[in-house]
Amino acid sequence: MPASSIDTFLACSVMIVLVLSAMVGTSKLMTPYIRGLSNRDDPERLQQLASHILLNTGTPSNWGETQEVTPSSLGLAKADSFLPYELDIDKVSRLNSENAYALTYRELWESLGIQDVAFQIEIGTLFELSIEATSNQTQGADTVYEFEVTTKKSGMPIPANLSSYVVVENFVNNVTSSTSSNGVGSFSINVPNSVNGTTLLLVFARAQANPRMVSFNVYAFGHNSATPSPNRTFLSLSPLNYVLNVSITYSSTEILKAQVFTFNYNFSLTEKAQGNQTVEYNIPRLLDSSPMILVLTGLNGSSSFAEWVSYPQLPLQIGSDFSQSIAGAKIVSQTTIVTINFALYEVVTKWGGPT
Repeated sequence: MPASSIDTFLACSVMIVLVLSAMVGTSKLMTPYIRGLSNRDDPERLQQLASHILLNTGTPSNWGETQEVTPSSLGLAKADSFLPYELDIDKVSRLNSENAYALTYRELWESLGIQDVAFQIEIGTLFELSIEATSNQTQGADTVYEFEVTTKKSGMPIPANLSSYVVVENFVNNVTSSTSSNGVGSFSINVPNSVNGTTLLLVFARAQANPRMVSFNVYAFGHNSATPSPNRTFLSLSPLNYVLNVSITYSSTEILKAQVFTFNYNFSLTEKAQGNQTVEYNIPRLLDSSPMILVLTGLNGSSSFAEWVSYPQLPLQIGSDFSQSIAGAKIVSQTTIVTINFALYEVVTKWGGPT
């Protein structure tokens, strides 16, 4: 597909957000109407439900940032926002089952307050980013790793600027590059041989057509060591209300460093509190149109590890499994572009009920 068509696709995607702004006030008045249609299962009603949870804050309006609170009414919108379809970073993160403070589907369903529908919520970046290691070789005191990155949307190439970080023990290196008009790019990055263990390559891709469209991916590999353990082996990481809550799995685990990465920035995290097998770190409120990736490196015995979590905690999927739906059941799917902390994301909701 020519670059002009891709740019048009991206521009139209963003324009949807602006056009729908006129619908915000109307949608916030839809609750009585939606409840009045409780005996109907038509597409109009299901579409209104999809818009309802994305345009309303829920009750209480700040339910996302408080660990113990379950909303009495469901809404994912950010409180006091003047933008349409701007979602709260913590409400979104609490939909992810890997977050220690996640809500269950039953809790979400009950807080929606409409018992004759089932739903599924999926949230992710607007385009896909894949990473492939192509080669590595020793050069003096370093090992040079070569990687290939592909950025696409539904098979269409997305030209993007890349910001890549490699993290191992206390070492960090950053390189910038880009993908071409065919959505493919490559780069090399040096890692000193004086460090070893689980190594993370963090790649952020910012679409050249719109800087608010950012994708990310993390690639783990062993540098001078064996294949790394899966993420979340040594630590459970749960960001909420700009605090990273860390639960340590093994008593032999020692944390060396905690850091935050975005497309433009990299900072060390400051420790807020420490308990028995738990640590808390403050997360800075960075003004960057980019998700944040929080990385902790450490030792478990003599083995070096690195583990990570994104904030907002994406991608995620929660709700009913409509792949097992009974033939003839009515299912409505709606895709919406939303804003979370200045960056654009895609929300796909599916709704169904009795035939």
